[in-house]
Amino acid sequence: MGRVERGLICILVVASADDPLPFCDGIPPVLARSARRSHWSCTAVRVFVTGGTGVMGRSVTAALHSAGHEVVALARSEESASVLRSRGITPARASLFDRAGLIEAMQGSDAVANLATHIPVGTTGIRPGAWKSNDRIRVEGSRNVAAAALEAGVTRLVQESVSFVYADQGERLITEDSPIAVSCAAEPVVLAESHAEQFATKHREAVVLRFGTIVGDDSFTRWRLSRARAGQAVGLGKPQSWTHVVHSDDIGSAVLTALTAESGTYNVGAEPVRRGELVAAFAEAVGQEQAGFYRRFALRLGGDRLEWMTRSQRVSSERFRTVTGWKAAHPRFDAGWLTPMVSEAASA
Repeated sequence: MGRVERGLICILVVASADDPLPFCDGIPPVLARSARRSHWSCTAVRVFVTGGTGVMGRSVTAALHSAGHEVVALARSEESASVLRSRGITPARASLFDRAGLIEAMQGSDAVANLATHIPVGTTGIRPGAWKSNDRIRVEGSRNVAAAALEAGVTRLVQESVSFVYADQGERLITEDSPIAVSCAAEPVVLAESHAEQFATKHREAVVLRFGTIVGDDSFTRWRLSRARAGQAVGLGKPQSWTHVVHSDDIGSAVLTALTAESGTYNVGAEPVRRGELVAAFAEAVGQEQAGFYRRFALRLGGDRLEWMTRSQRVSSERFRTVTGWKAAHPRFDAGWLTPMVSEAASA
């Protein structure tokens, strides 16, 4: 007799020793190994997404929808709701700061993906109060999402996070076991992770994804390209230090994969890249011979908000790949990541 567990994406069916093991796409190798005499067959689930109209949300809702899952996304306005409907996503009018509204919106959902952020772009990020909204989303919003998911009977929570919480490790490879450095800027991120971790029990799963800096179809990448085109600085930190990036298209597949991952924290992104190589690629993409780095006095103006983005972080995503079988469509950064945005700007 089979046993169905709501919210686990798959249905476990006891099989005979002679039965084959037809594993479906997306089932993590660790589950395949432990199943042995069992079949895992895929089934569509209902996933509630916050931040559905942002750069991460666009990638994630598209990946979930294409995989056949029912996707419901939080919409703060009718305009956002219309955008979601146009993409085949069911909007739910509520607010991150209205726990009762979230509970109602999450009813019937098997999983929740919390991707909500409000990141200031460019030099606006060093203005007083620029990060207030994002900090509130990470602290209060993530707490409400986790609590509402619990009340709504959701059994899996995926929480977005960032890999630049890690301490500067120079040339050393950074894994999920490496130390983090908590500053005023990093504290809201750490709290968001802790809210997700507290959600997890033996009956509920919580997966934290520490993404690298997003490069691709997003406003920050476009801003950096415009600066490179104008011959202005785009680099943070030292040219020989390391940074961790993720293509915007790979965020969706990572969250989709996280729906079957074991509870835990995972780094997600491409292979680490030298900051000098990253900056050189921006210059190459816009036809410039070179692009520069911000000077030290400019970084001091940004304080903690910029400091953690200058650390040498040679972050490995190997654990996520090994545990889940996830493969980045863009495993190594190069100037080709930037070509679509450059072409878009040229035709505008």
